[in-house]
Amino acid sequence: MKGVRKIELLSPAKNLECGIEAINHGADAVYMGASRYGARSSASNSLEDITTLTDYAHVYGAKVYIALNTILKDDELTDTENLILDLYNRGVDALIIQDMGILKMDLPPIALHASTQMDNRTIEKIGFLEKNGFEQVVLARELSLDEISNIHSKCSISLEAFVHGALCVSYSGRCYVSQACFNRSANRGECAQFCRMAFDLEDAERNVMINNKHFLSLKDMNQSDMLEQLLNSGVSSFKIEGRLKDVDYVKNVTAYYRQRLDSIFKRRKEFMRSSSGTVQFYFNPQLDKSFNRGFTHYFLQGRDRKMSSMNSPKSIGEEMGVVKEIQEKSFTVAGLKSFNNGDGLCFFDKLGNLNGFRVNKVENNRLFPQKMPDISPRTLIYRNFDQEFEMLMSKKTAERKLAVCVEISEYAQGFILSLKDEDSVSVSLSCPYEKELARTSQKDNLCRQLEKLGNTPFKAVSIQIDFDRNWFIPSSVISDWRRIIVEKLLQVRKINYRRSYRHKLMSVPFFISEKLSYQDNVMNDKARQYYQEHGVKEVEWAFEKETVQNVPVMFCKYCLRYELNGCPIHQKSHLPGKEPYYLVSKDGKRFRLEFDCKNCQMKVYVE
Repeated sequence: MKGVRKIELLSPAKNLECGIEAINHGADAVYMGASRYGARSSASNSLEDITTLTDYAHVYGAKVYIALNTILKDDELTDTENLILDLYNRGVDALIIQDMGILKMDLPPIALHASTQMDNRTIEKIGFLEKNGFEQVVLARELSLDEISNIHSKCSISLEAFVHGALCVSYSGRCYVSQACFNRSANRGECAQFCRMAFDLEDAERNVMINNKHFLSLKDMNQSDMLEQLLNSGVSSFKIEGRLKDVDYVKNVTAYYRQRLDSIFKRRKEFMRSSSGTVQFYFNPQLDKSFNRGFTHYFLQGRDRKMSSMNSPKSIGEEMGVVKEIQEKSFTVAGLKSFNNGDGLCFFDKLGNLNGFRVNKVENNRLFPQKMPDISPRTLIYRNFDQEFEMLMSKKTAERKLAVCVEISEYAQGFILSLKDEDSVSVSLSCPYEKELARTSQKDNLCRQLEKLGNTPFKAVSIQIDFDRNWFIPSSVISDWRRIIVEKLLQVRKINYRRSYRHKLMSVPFFISEKLSYQDNVMNDKARQYYQEHGVKEVEWAFEKETVQNVPVMFCKYCLRYELNGCPIHQKSHLPGKEPYYLVSKDGKRFRLEFDCKNCQMKVYVE
């Protein structure tokens, strides 16, 4: 349809089960890891499972992307090239990559997406990727609506933005602290979760300013109330983070965003979903029922406070109410939500530490814990495990169906059965059969038999019977015809499915800089050759290949001074103590903080 922009809801898949449930719950595309070279090394999948998922997704016109987004060693290049060919032959729609050495390989014409690990936050960088044949670019999470709109106005490449899930405190692809401290590279899929650790904050004279807080642990992103603004800014792919999350998370979050987007599409006819089928949900999705550390819009509407989850990196779940009355073995909660036997609850104590407990018995709003916690009146209670919701999510929670029109007509030697689906894919089956008049009306029985599509991806929305006379056809015969024609329609849909292909470009665009530093993550000779062919004169090796001393190991738009209300620029205030400030871990490692106010950025150094 002219003037209509197709919009993609992109869900994560740790494994095949998560991928199938993402499709069932309304995802237009799924991204997952292959057996190796993905930025989540513990979320790998076999070629067989990837094939199964692509076959399943393509029935609904949905896509499967493989995250092949690590930086590669020279001795991994041949294996990567072979893996890419295997993935292409298995029906994968696109690769999400970081290493530009891949563009120097002998590739099949598979579409390429630029991973967020490439730190895609400028018009110049994104324009360069577009000129090099990338179909889609995953934007840096730190961008604002205005910045996204500006990129969209200057670039025609499809823009993909994270809308939900865990946040890295550093610009993606620009975090080297895990490699520096633990010899585990985030750019190689082995992040050690440094940002979720607890630290003391000290000044230059080693005075402890704040003790034992998770200063770099951020809340989780939640842009569910900003989807229309993101659409207006030019985003076409809405990405849910979570390739390490379990299937209940994928089902719940995908369903929630599916419903939100569909409600917008009903009003805004210039947008439409990019895959087919209608989802029927058997539960009410709620984002705060799934793992979360509290929610933030991050920088979408500009810099804001309260982005961090300093007290704990663990899930707090949903807010339930405040403690009212305490007795020896129970207490009451003032709130509007009901509790269940077996719920897991938590609260922050007077020192800011997160404490959890399980509920044995519930009597209205009075709770009887397994073990009575040390809790005070007016304490805010959260539920991070909802027993009733978890039981519901363990069952079938959604069903996705493609609408079909069914028609049966007659010809001289028998009957013709036809199906036409919502995408106008149609098939017909000629069924030679000796005709026999029925004694009673056959219309109702024929309709009942023809609409029995229960275990298939299809749902009959209309049935047309075009007979001259009241012919008798046994139900068993109709059942056989129905099974054959459904299989035929599935085969034709598979044949008609079209993947996007990468187009080779005639010109060679120059890169945005003539010099690359360790931050550009060049790990192999092919990547270096690629950049040199595009005008780069000096190339430093990646931090993982040639460790650089006395350089920042994290680059953050998030600023600790601002978070603590001590920004001299925006808040006209100062933190106590003499700079530079240090984060000190439990094992005594010291990390110096540097505040680059000109670029509104915080840098972290290993001392």
